[in-house]
Amino acid sequence: MTHETLDAGPELPAEAIDAIERAATAAHRHEELFSERAANIKQSAVRDVFDISMRPGLVSLAGGNPYLQSLPLEKLGQTAARIIAEEGMTALQYGGGQGTEELRTQICEIMAAEGILDARPENVVITAGSQSAQDVATKVFCNPGDVVLVENPTYVGALNTFEAYQVQVETVDMDDDGLVPELLEAKIAALQAQGKAIKFLYTIPNFNNPSGITLAPARRQRIVDICRNANILVLEDNPYGLLRFDGKPLEPMRAANEHDVIYMGSFSKIFAPGLRIGWALVPEHLQRRFYLASEAVTLCPPTLNQMIVSAYLRDYDWRGQIDTYRALYEERCNALLVALEEHMPPGLSWTRPEGGFFVWVTLPDGVDTYPLLKRAIAAGVVFIPGAAFTHSAEPSNKLRLAFSAVPPESIAEGVRRLAPVLQEAIDVISKGADI
Repeated sequence: MTHETLDAGPELPAEAIDAIERAATAAHRHEELFSERAANIKQSAVRDVFDISMRPGLVSLAGGNPYLQSLPLEKLGQTAARIIAEEGMTALQYGGGQGTEELRTQICEIMAAEGILDARPENVVITAGSQSAQDVATKVFCNPGDVVLVENPTYVGALNTFEAYQVQVETVDMDDDGLVPELLEAKIAALQAQGKAIKFLYTIPNFNNPSGITLAPARRQRIVDICRNANILVLEDNPYGLLRFDGKPLEPMRAANEHDVIYMGSFSKIFAPGLRIGWALVPEHLQRRFYLASEAVTLCPPTLNQMIVSAYLRDYDWRGQIDTYRALYEERCNALLVALEEHMPPGLSWTRPEGGFFVWVTLPDGVDTYPLLKRAIAAGVVFIPGAAFTHSAEPSNKLRLAFSAVPPESIAEGVRRLAPVLQEAIDVISKGADI
């Protein structure tokens, strides 16, 4: 799932890289102080590529960033200044560990717009983005060696969290309609037969990161039922749900299952990721432990940031902004799909998302997309290799393209630059097969 750090220069042999890393760390006496858990904390290919994508001249189809230029930034700056000037003694002070009551109430209104009508502010815990909520859930429920089920592929940040807590990650494959219930049942049965303790299923049902696939409505309740019957929690991560292009969000799995689903949301995609404000809607019987574990890490979520988000939800047309986002992202998604049809070589396939940020491209068997990244950078375009989004150490013939932050004309140029890199890789595999 992780690889050595990338750069655009000459590629060093793996042995040389290993020697450099050993020389940098092994000689220091503090090396022996690291915990076993620390060995599982690695930098991912996503972070490598994120840094590279900042270089001038590159078309970045890598980062899943919202298009912040569409926000009323000057007015938001005035709002932040007013909060500090008029309410600074609150905004800059410690706050409650669960988050402000105003924001938790507003979050319940947002979830109602998604289809969760019974959420109560007392069961909402404000977190540092949904990433923090994943971390807290893993800490609260998992011992080393416990099993966590995930979609294949899944969000790299979640994989990093699970690995750090030394859990056993088991994948369940998807098709065009999302997680396959029959495969989930079979996986659970096989693991239970081995005596494994399965704690939760982590799922991104709407516009999965990285695949862009949406879990079909007809499958949602069945998947919750399968997990409930096996006494497995569902962690539903839904940062993109409101960004469905047709403006009609699908009902979350949590909507009809308040006791069996921990629902995680975030303002990172529908407002601003730099504020690092997300939340977890936790079943009432689990809320106390979850809240205490969250408080033990952050003490309190940042009050100023919460107040900025509350002011945005209270004083701005946040629903209209989401409509703006939807139109922007739909236009860019269509631009990417058109460019793929026009430029990609035969033998490739890709998903056609109904919302979110990402398209998932599959190359012929035998192509490893990770080594192609340096060649793509040399050609002036950046993507994320598929290996970043799986727990397996096997090569991946897939890659993720993000369209959210890139204008349509740049998307087309990026795909045009990428196409010959992929064609060359396919030609090499084809020639090898003929030998």
